Amino acid sequence: HVAGMVEKTYIVQDLDCANCAARMEARIQKMPEVEDASITFATKQLKVLAKDPDSLVGEMEQLCKNIEKTVYLEAKPDTRKQAESQNNDEKNSFFRQYADDLIPIAVGLVIFIVGMILEHSVLNGWMSLVLFGAGFLLLGAPVLKEAAYNISKGQAFDENFLMSVATIAAFCIGEYPEGMGVMLFYRIGELFEHIAVERSRSQIMEAVDMRPETALLEKDGEVNEVPAEDIKTGDILIVRPGDRIPLDGVVTEGESRIDTSPVTGEPVPVAARVGTELISGCVNEQGLLKMKVIKPLEESMVTKILDSVENAAAGKPKIDRFITRFARIYTPIVVALAVLIAIVPSLFTGNWQYWITTAITFLVISCPCALVISVPLAFFSGIGAGSKKGILFKGGLSLEALTKIKVVVMDKTGTLTKGDFTVQRIVPADGFSEEDVLKAAAACEAGSTHLIAASIMREVDVRGIKASGAESVEELSGKGIKATVDGNVILCGNAKLLNSNLVIVPHGAGTDGGTAVLIAIDGNFAGVIYIADTVKPDAADAISKLKKWGLATVMLTGDDKTSASDVAGAVGVDRAFAQLMPSDKVDAMEHMRRDYGGVMFVGDGINDAPVLAGADVGAAMGSGADAAIEAADVVFMNSSVEAIPDAISIARSTSTIAWQNVAMALGIKFIVMILGIAGMANIWAAVFADTGVAMLCILNALRILIRKF
Repeated sequence: HVAGMVEKTYIVQDLDCANCAARMEARIQKMPEVEDASITFATKQLKVLAKDPDSLVGEMEQLCKNIEKTVYLEAKPDTRKQAESQNNDEKNSFFRQYADDLIPIAVGLVIFIVGMILEHSVLNGWMSLVLFGAGFLLLGAPVLKEAAYNISKGQAFDENFLMSVATIAAFCIGEYPEGMGVMLFYRIGELFEHIAVERSRSQIMEAVDMRPETALLEKDGEVNEVPAEDIKTGDILIVRPGDRIPLDGVVTEGESRIDTSPVTGEPVPVAARVGTELISGCVNEQGLLKMKVIKPLEESMVTKILDSVENAAAGKPKIDRFITRFARIYTPIVVALAVLIAIVPSLFTGNWQYWITTAITFLVISCPCALVISVPLAFFSGIGAGSKKGILFKGGLSLEALTKIKVVVMDKTGTLTKGDFTVQRIVPADGFSEEDVLKAAAACEAGSTHLIAASIMREVDVRGIKASGAESVEELSGKGIKATVDGNVILCGNAKLLNSNLVIVPHGAGTDGGTAVLIAIDGNFAGVIYIADTVKPDAADAISKLKKWGLATVMLTGDDKTSASDVAGAVGVDRAFAQLMPSDKVDAMEHMRRDYGGVMFVGDGINDAPVLAGADVGAAMGSGADAAIEAADVVFMNSSVEAIPDAISIARSTSTIAWQNVAMALGIKFIVMILGIAGMANIWAAVFADTGVAMLCILNALRILIRKF
């Protein structure tokens, strides 16, 4: 963010037009006080970056109303209000929800059918005009009023204006049934499009919105159901069998099995007992649990997932921006063509009625909504599909970039391996015992959260050894730890650490496989602790898939060459680089970019953050450090290697469907235009080329949600 700027999110209520949303965004971006603005049609969210966004709400709302006068801005509602609003929407019947459209459409349809039956038998010219004119005004009043309002604001080229001109022109040349019929089917098409968009929005949001409305709070021996946002850190909650875990916490009482698939996409339930951390959004399958809340609702996983999806939808891919710009040029060009078609051939042939009818067809076709809606809904569906599998994309740009990568570069520990290090054996040097070596290592590692440190501390507990506390600890990046314990200087790390401190390391020490932790006490080599990690069971299959798709696979690690070689051979990566410092990983990634092209980097450690940020696509394992997750473009909640090909597959499908939608929207419109000029397509075909194609694009986009990856 720009210094001094605040980002605020608002809901653009009653936003129904994708093309209007694009124009509203452009207008707000031009405001001098606004640094950046983005409207996401799929979620109706307006994100504004400015010094004081709230002071601009009135002006921004007026700019939006100048384009679509029924819209208004609201601050993004909190959890409770949003839940109440969703419940109210669900309680509203279909008829009550769409009554303003359904009643005039039903009456108009009756008038149109009666008129068509009587057209050739009873009705004369003026009677036909009165009947069809009445139906036209009933159906077209909102469209005509909106068009007049927009023209008064200098907004000519919108669908209301185009539809008004087309239908009035039909009446002017005596084509009364066509004039009313176009407006009738336009309103029907708009209604279906509106319903389809709303359903697609709700379908995607339901897939990712796992926030609870209430939770069972235990206090002073009583259990009460309270709003989830009122729960505080440290509160004790009851989670019954079958309940969704409401907030992030830790089990204080009880045992059960937890279905984590809503969050991670991983179908295998995991055991939960006292001390187990629980992630909100997962489902308690068996026993009654008591849990202590460790994060409030706004910081819990369920909120992070929802925010991630909403923010991702706001990150518009290049194709979306291109189509929005294209629509601005495309519509005036088609309108100009319609005017030329109406006038030029008529001057030569004298057949004004035929060519004006053809021009009307052009005007109806030129409505850009199907084109503008075709891309964002496809990407929004892709983001929703990813979240259902525990893959969080942080923007449409991330999805788009994934289709262009040529090499997947992976960190070893925590990415290709489980990261569940255990001490395999201890080899002390002459004059030292295994206990001496382990105690020295434990004193250095006691304050560290690193996986290797955790494995050493576990081994100390298992053996019942009591380690002394360190008087001073200095962590040396990429080398290890230097500590003072009981007046002795202890070095705990790799050979580089010992060599730089002039400790003589025996030849071959630490090269016997696995991760080797070398120990020196007061300048004397004391021994080696060998720690082994296990390869994730899905790693080899995932790497195989990537290679079948023609992607190069590379592994980077700070571990020794022997350990790196063992893992690389087990999973089947093309290349492996060992004994790398954090800065070396950045250099290696740049080297891969030069050799292959677009780079995806997958890691989980805090030292991976610079590489994640520098990659074309950075992906972090959800089990990793917060800094790595923050820097990443994609987060794999299940920490599965299989998620890498899944993410690429979703991205490719999303891109394919987005381009299919663009081709369908433009292709059908172009074909109907050509057929119209040739006299083979009438106004009904034009209406289909507008609203019908928009619905096809929406349905095509939703395929991503139901497809199995």
